[in-house]
Amino acid sequence: MTTETGTGLRPTRFLDHRSPVVREFVGEALRTTDPGNPVDAAVALYYAVRDGIRYDVYDCDLSADGLRASSVIERGAGFCVHKSIVYAAAVRVVGIESRLVYADVRNHLASPRLRTLMGGDVFRFHSLTSVRLNGAWVRATPVFNALLCTLYGIKPLDFDGRTDSYYHPYDEQGRRHMEFLAMRGEFDDFPYAEVVGGIREAHPLLFAGSHTTTAGSLVSEAAEATGTTPVEGP
Repeated sequence: MTTETGTGLRPTRFLDHRSPVVREFVGEALRTTDPGNPVDAAVALYYAVRDGIRYDVYDCDLSADGLRASSVIERGAGFCVHKSIVYAAAVRVVGIESRLVYADVRNHLASPRLRTLMGGDVFRFHSLTSVRLNGAWVRATPVFNALLCTLYGIKPLDFDGRTDSYYHPYDEQGRRHMEFLAMRGEFDDFPYAEVVGGIREAHPLLFAGSHTTTAGSLVSEAAEATGTTPVEGP
């Protein structure tokens, strides 16, 4: 759908936007949107990734193959690293430049089990995306899907294609949720060794194998904490 003319548009091993899987995902997301309008396309793709791919830190594939955008779409789930890769690849299909952004954050609302596995409430290499729209770079975080936000009492992050959308400072009860501690940089491609190696070094208990995270379900944990019936889905 586009001609790659810069590093922010080119296909890579991870941002494999020439893949039929990625292009089918984009085509479906833009069925009622003009792909020639960059802002409208970026917004539609944001919600397609945010709510169409389930967010979970458990049972995730962190192998090089598992972190290709096409692989994440086929699996239908992942955490911030996976979902940001999908969004960065998807917008490139329609000629929108993208970058992957990494930061260390403090998540004040992590579940007790997740705090144990992460070794506290500081999460290393939290991932989001920057997209170039109307001549400016705008940050977007199509990560925490609406269902999970509802269960955790957090207002889902929206994106209008014009202003930054990249953190939940407070939940709906006014409690601190996510606090950015340090930015680690922006990248035209996924820095596999730096990010996966950094996550493994910082959070070794999260891993069940060399490239897989431990089993579980954030939806089930949230439902248990709130006394609701878990409903798995995007």
